[in-house]
This record gives sequence, C-alpha cells and structure tokens, in this order.
Amino acid sequence: MPAKPTLQSAEADLAFLRSIVEGDRRPPMTLAICYLAGGLLYGVQCLFHLGQMLGLVRWPDLANLAFVVGITITFLVILTWAIMTDSKTGADRRGTSGSRTLNAAFSATGMTNAAVVIIFAVGAIRDGDFAIWLYYAAIIFALQAAAWYVAWLVRRKGWMLATALGGWMTAVALGVLVREPFWYLVVCTAALFLLFALPGWHMFRLARAPQEA
Repeated sequence: MPAKPTLQSAEADLAFLRSIVEGDRRPPMTLAICYLAGGLLYGVQCLFHLGQMLGLVRWPDLANLAFVVGITITFLVILTWAIMTDSKTGADRRGTSGSRTLNAAFSATGMTNAAVVIIFAVGAIRDGDFAIWLYYAAIIFALQAAAWYVAWLVRRKGWMLATALGGWMTAVALGVLVREPFWYLVVCTAALFLLFALPGWHMFRLARAPQEA
C-alpha cells in the first residue's frame, strides 16, 4: 500500500520541480565543450571536403585519410579531457536536478547516435551505397533537435528552441539532399557551425560565468 502523502513530501516534490525549472543555469562543461569542439572540428572537415569538390584541395589519398582520422582523434582527446575535468571537480554531482535532467537527455541522445552510426555504416557497406551512410547525419540532427526541444521545455530559453527548430530543418534538408553531395555538404557545414559550435560557445560562456542566464 503506498504511503500517505504528507505536507513535507509535497514540499519536497515542489522543490524538485522548482529545481528543474529554476535551478543551476550552468550547463555541464562537458556538454559545452563537446558541442563547441565537435561543431568546429567537423565543420572544418566539411569545408575540407567542399574544397576537394571544388578542386581547391588536392592532397594525396593518404594525407586525406590522415586529416579525417586526425579530426576524430582530436575530438575524442578533447572530449576525454572534458569528461575527466568534470569528474575531478565533481561538476556533474554538484548540478541541480534541472542540470542533471538536461545532461541525461543529451547523454541518452548521444547513446542513440552511436547506434545510428553503426546501423547506417553497416547498411552502406552491405549495400555498397554511400548515400545510405549520408542519411545518418540527418538522423543525428533530428535526434539533437529532440534533445534541444526537451532543453527548451525545461529552461524556456529562446536560443534552445531556435537550435531545436534549426536541427529539425537541417535533418529534413539533409535527408532530401543525399543525392546532391555539394549542397549536402553546404547545409551540413553551416549546421555544424550554427547548431553545434555556436550553442557550444554559448554554453561554454554560461558554464564559466554562472551569473549569466
């Protein structure tokens, strides 16, 4: 039989809900750095591929591969450093329920992203169609849009809603443009800088300056 609600438990529930909406406005530093570094690094990679298509970049195949692999390795190194820094400072444990709710939403999205990458990579290799692989980016932006929409529902910040809508539109555009590689890269490049690097920079500033909201 469930326990009878008490005034104290009701107040605790209200405090929990209030902490979600009005709690610590600082985003997790790991999340900020992940978005900032990912947007910048992979945005530069997309610019590199655009340069290849336009004939501005003519590197040997081995150099091209080294550049692409280097981008991913650099991102993983930065991400590992950010996670270890947060762990040492205990930033993830000091966050309020609101911060932890947002962190959980984006962590769940990241886990789903990993599954999506594997699914589309296997499908592209099995069917010998590179366009199948390109669909994964559309799904990634759709999932990010969903995460940002959750963030907006929790915090009601206009830039979060704008990021969510931008991610949704990017997902649709990329899904339509998989057979148009040049325009696909143009949209993807712009989205990485505007919907990943820019929000990442804003979150980074908020994480370093808790008085800002």
